[in-house]
Amino acid sequence: MTWMIYGANGYTGELIAREAVARGMRPILAGRNRVKVEALAQALKLQSCVFDLDDAGTVAAHLRGVRLVLLTAGPFSATSQPMAQACIKAGAHYLDITGEIDVFEQLHRADRAAREAGVVLCPGVGFDVIPTDCVAAALKEALPDATELRLGFDTTVSLSPGTMKTTLESAPQGGRVRRNGHLLQVPLAHETRRIDFGRGERLAVAVPWGDVSTAFHTTGIPNITVYVPASRASILGMKLGNWMRPVMKLAVVQRALAAVVSMVVKGPDEASRARMPAYVWGEAINAHGVRRTARVTTANGYSLTVPGALAVTQFLLDKGASPGFTTPSRLMGHGLLATLPGGNPMVMA
Repeated sequence: MTWMIYGANGYTGELIAREAVARGMRPILAGRNRVKVEALAQALKLQSCVFDLDDAGTVAAHLRGVRLVLLTAGPFSATSQPMAQACIKAGAHYLDITGEIDVFEQLHRADRAAREAGVVLCPGVGFDVIPTDCVAAALKEALPDATELRLGFDTTVSLSPGTMKTTLESAPQGGRVRRNGHLLQVPLAHETRRIDFGRGERLAVAVPWGDVSTAFHTTGIPNITVYVPASRASILGMKLGNWMRPVMKLAVVQRALAAVVSMVVKGPDEASRARMPAYVWGEAINAHGVRRTARVTTANGYSLTVPGALAVTQFLLDKGASPGFTTPSRLMGHGLLATLPGGNPMVMA
């Protein structure tokens, strides 16, 4: 069945394309950079297609006969909406590997249109947010009346250019949490605590991770915070960064930072990815103070994103699903994580 990777020439897109071919899959490789897309397609003996995302109608024309699109081209704040709209017009399922809260929320608002078109919208089919989403779903199952959910992860893998650009783009928005079912903007580093993610207790800071959106749609738990480990110096830097947010919002500053990233950030190589696992943690609490925790060790973000995205792709191509907006664990169950390379049994307490 025909499917497409859009953004195949990027760091993660190329990893996914190469693994897809190794599995006997034959995606169309697409993107905006003709030289890079066609070179990769030629090397992998795949069909290619080059187009930009300026107009959803034009994009939809390129999707005729395509059953599914996996979007790997960021920043997703710019690419997700035209591609998702085009997928709805063309009747193609939409997947992406974003971790951006606003992108998740925008796609959720397209639920009705997707259902009417018979299209599945399932963003976040990589490390953002498969492991934490599966932990959230498992904790909801273990404590159905939970009113508070805390999630987090600990990893030392370096970032790809795309991930770094997305991080810099989102920094001016500050922190985000879910409270009483509503998304709230809070200062960066507004909350710290000590957490054992799976390799000893560490100082951690609240961050605006995608699960602030997706875990709510997965579990319905109304209060959600996500944490990562951080040194005292980096926490101080984040707090000072609250004063720099107006400057960071300036388009000229964002363009300059993106240019620097393109020049100096390359992303981790295979050896680096192999030696850097991720430790994922979650905690659910109900109104009576009953607490359940979960921990699981996974492959690092990029090494998990590749098989994760392909697992969801294969599932939809083979089995399909009820149309509309969904999350990885709603689509395939929280057992999805254990089926991925590097995944370990989840430990509940």
